[in-house]
Amino acid sequence: MRKIFAILICLLCPVYANAASLINDTEIESVVKEIITPLATAADISPSRMKVYIVNNDDFNAFVMSGEDVYIYTGLLTRITSPNALRAVVAHEMGHMIGGHMAQMSAAMEAEMKRTMLIQALGIGLMVAGGNPSLGAGVMAGATSMARQSILSFSRDEERIADDMGLNLMVRAGMNPNGFLDVFNQMNEMTSHIESRVNPNAINHPLTSERLKHVRDRLNEPEIKNKKYKSDSNDMIKKYAMVRAKLVGYLDNAGRVKTLYPYSDKSDAAIYARAIADMRGGNLDGALVGVKTLISRSPKNPYLYELMGDIEYAYGHYDDSVDAYEHALKSRPKSPQIETALAVVLTERNKLGDQERAIALCKHVILVEESPLAYWTLARAYGEDDGRSDWAMAEFYRMQKSADKSREYAKRAKKKLQKNSPEYIKSDDILNQKK
Repeated sequence: MRKIFAILICLLCPVYANAASLINDTEIESVVKEIITPLATAADISPSRMKVYIVNNDDFNAFVMSGEDVYIYTGLLTRITSPNALRAVVAHEMGHMIGGHMAQMSAAMEAEMKRTMLIQALGIGLMVAGGNPSLGAGVMAGATSMARQSILSFSRDEERIADDMGLNLMVRAGMNPNGFLDVFNQMNEMTSHIESRVNPNAINHPLTSERLKHVRDRLNEPEIKNKKYKSDSNDMIKKYAMVRAKLVGYLDNAGRVKTLYPYSDKSDAAIYARAIADMRGGNLDGALVGVKTLISRSPKNPYLYELMGDIEYAYGHYDDSVDAYEHALKSRPKSPQIETALAVVLTERNKLGDQERAIALCKHVILVEESPLAYWTLARAYGEDDGRSDWAMAEFYRMQKSADKSREYAKRAKKKLQKNSPEYIKSDDILNQKK
């Protein structure tokens, strides 16, 4: 198992160094969605229709498409230190939408961008790659790259309008618009040395110092200044700190993790980041001590049990890993990422009933949130002699945008499957798709 864990860690670097992938993580997505839900409600967007995507890119950036799809870059999350500042960034991006600036975005461009983004998962239990399930070693396929593209170039006036619209949205949502000050002060620290040498008429964004002054003026307007606003609870602040720590733990090197979260820092977020970094670095004992400390403090947090499941899987302690994931699902049922992680371990453990349970889990995941890993694990659970395994691999390669491999497995599936079975029909659909 140590050898398998070493393979997983080697896979970590290329997957997360790839600036073109989406990170699929239940904890991060749910916390971010909770933070920005008041904005969606104020903008007459149904929170149930809103979807959060985490883009694995170190840029200080975010954008909103179709009003319901919110894309947040990891570089923004790791730098923005408060929930309300993050809310201000998203409010600005929604301001573009409200201002009609996104009307130029064609549906075709949006669909293409989504098509080229490959979803990856953060947990060690999901860092598996490979191809044919007959290889049997618990390793899964790495990411393809998304074409880097400029979504839209906004004029300076449109940026100011978006700032105004976003600030008004924060006020309408009852959330403190001072979050804009936090963001622009931080941006000013990052860019002032560059902007001081730039001709403001030669760029399509207003200078950060100009935006900061404009926001300060708006915040001093009596109808804004004298209004009472909601504050983020301590629980929300803590959850956001954990999300940021989680990203740092997975995406940064060990040295930077220890710099940002030194051993003298005994906060939950610091222990979380260090435990993840220890797991990535192979210090499983240290990682386990860290997560057990956190569980003793927050015994109802499902994501701590998810991390414990990842660590125990890396140890090769499959029974303990299964128990940890099952515990996580009791607190957070129907979580596709955790369900897939559990299915991976079950196919590895292979006790009586494990494959059937893995199949059921993967089928639920595919129904709720289709993913390449769910299909890969499903193929493994069926076994290489089963035609349904070939169909699942065909679907896996379809999602990986590997048409030739997808068709190859679909042909294999049709040779083994009973005609008119669901998997036979789906395999036939793959073969009938236009190249």
